[in-house]
This record gives sequence, C-alpha cells and structure tokens, in this order.
Amino acid sequence: MAHLSTLYDQDFHAWALQSAELIRTGQLEQLDLEHLAEEVEDMGANKQQQLENRLRILLSHLLKWRYQPHLRSRSWEATIKEQRYSIQRLMQKNPSLKNKWDETLTDAYRLGVLLAVRETYLEETTFPSECPYTTEQIVSDDYWPG
Repeated sequence: MAHLSTLYDQDFHAWALQSAELIRTGQLEQLDLEHLAEEVEDMGANKQQQLENRLRILLSHLLKWRYQPHLRSRSWEATIKEQRYSIQRLMQKNPSLKNKWDETLTDAYRLGVLLAVRETYLEETTFPSECPYTTEQIVSDDYWPG
C-alpha cells in the first residue's frame, strides 16, 4: 500500500490504472483505501458541480430571455433546450442529486445572475435577488419566461 500511496502523489494516472487492476483481480488488500475513498467522494461531488454549472448557464439564459426579449435568438433557445435536457438526464442518472437541488439551485442562481450581468450589461439589481422560477419551470420544455 505504501507504494500505491506514494504513486498517488507522483503519478495519479498510473495510480488509477493500478488501482483498477487490483480491484479487477481481487487484490483488495493492496489498495490505497484512503486515497481511493477520496476519489470516490470527488466523483460524487463532481456530479453536483455538473448540475450547478448547467443550472448556472440555464438560469442566466432564462434571465436574458425574460429581461432582453428584443435580443432573443435561436442560439439562446438552443442553449436553454440543451441545458434542460442535460439537467434532466443528469438527474435521471443520479437521482440522489434531488437531495441537493435546493442548495445547488441557490448557488447556481447567484452565479447565473452574474453571468447574465456580464453578458447583458444590465445592472445586477435588474434581476430578482432569489430565483424567480420553480423547479418545474426550470426543467420544463414548455416554460419560457414572459
């Protein structure tokens, strides 16, 4: 295990390949369990980060759609549809993310507002301080803000 633990710090790729081989061959006693546990936790956190990133982009486009109707484009529409689809798929494949939805939505909305500010040049105070959309509206293919 000392060898794998050292390898983790020196060459992550080699560590990962050797760890996978040890698992496949049933040599579990040789695994670097501490680092392996960290990496598995990181994989789970990565899914929540993916959700936050997709929500951030989606929410910024929903805000732009609502607050700059004269600039609506097929590109915005496509981005909204793409993010909705990707969020739906991510949630289907990772149903436990539902437990993190509210927390993730709060963070994603704050970041989505900042992205909308940067892309629209509107003042941050133009946008609601809290997410104005329900979960159903956010993921619904039929919802388009006024």
